Amino acid sequence: MALEKSLPSEYYRSPEIFARERDRIFGREWFCAGRSDSLPEAGRVRVLEAHGESLLVARTADGRLEAHYNVCRHRGARLCATDAEGPTLRCPYHAWTYALDGKLLAAPYLNQDPALSQEDFSLHPVSIAEWGGFYFLNLWPKGPAARDFARWLGPVAERVARYPLARLTTARSIEYDVAANWKIVAENYNECYHCAGVHPELCEVVPAFKTNGGAGLDWDRGIPHRDGAFTFTRSGKTSRAPFPGLSEEEKTRHKGELVYPNLFLSLSAEHVAAFRLTPEAPDRTRVVCEFLFDPDEARRLEFDPSDAVEFWDLINRQDWRICEEVQRGVSSRAHRFGYYAPMEDQSLDIRRYVLERLGEAP
Repeated sequence: MALEKSLPSEYYRSPEIFARERDRIFGREWFCAGRSDSLPEAGRVRVLEAHGESLLVARTADGRLEAHYNVCRHRGARLCATDAEGPTLRCPYHAWTYALDGKLLAAPYLNQDPALSQEDFSLHPVSIAEWGGFYFLNLWPKGPAARDFARWLGPVAERVARYPLARLTTARSIEYDVAANWKIVAENYNECYHCAGVHPELCEVVPAFKTNGGAGLDWDRGIPHRDGAFTFTRSGKTSRAPFPGLSEEEKTRHKGELVYPNLFLSLSAEHVAAFRLTPEAPDRTRVVCEFLFDPDEARRLEFDPSDAVEFWDLINRQDWRICEEVQRGVSSRAHRFGYYAPMEDQSLDIRRYVLERLGEAP
């Protein structure tokens, strides 16, 4: 049986290829930037450092989210150094002032100048869209129509339609600095060939992850837990009620989605672990893991998400450790490329996704 080759090693370690990915993937595709409830009130402004750019995301008075480059149209100064609050954005250099939707409101001593058109001097926009309680950004707002958000999201929304993602609340968040290329992290998430050796505790709860090397997993229906278990905790159980509206299978099975290029969703019956990747360097990736729960459950006096959070933190650290070992290995001069075993065929999607945007590998 012939094994498929992975991307060449340079794709996991080259600064030049990393720069091309920033331009052709993260500079042109939709990427997940956070949860919408991180900006709950009008006048809240968040500064995001992402993919080599400083960006502003603001909640306007009418409740919309708007996003712009953190660059004054006058001389290019950054408008905000940190998160802010207020109805306007005021440049610290020459006091040009903008509305939260990016429109120029005032320029000292130039307000009556007919050459100073509000439309021409508004902030540079960043496209923004919301789905499932997440917001997504696109740094190429005038890109091809084919990059329409709904078309880009594709069938993901339909597959997870019964999970109340939009109303869930973030009960806990953990940020990890992983010394590995973002594609190594994504490939690891996309297969379970490694689960038996790397995740013994997880396989106790979900034996299917180690059966036949993790082959033949039906992610559309979800993966069954062991008898009597129904969620991702050490015991496989919890006192939290399942999300209302789930199918009977979804109440006892685990589902997973990868929303390219940087959002992973692991969906249990009563909580969701959402992983958001930000590539920082060819060999470094920041991963934010947010733990989402039903707000009615979260308001209960006895609510405690620790059973899920601590179990996920264990699994995550096992993953990051092995990803870092892979990064060390592919950095060797001896390594030209790897191989995909048959049960890793889902990982090939990462390879195809990257090559469609960067061009065929040499």
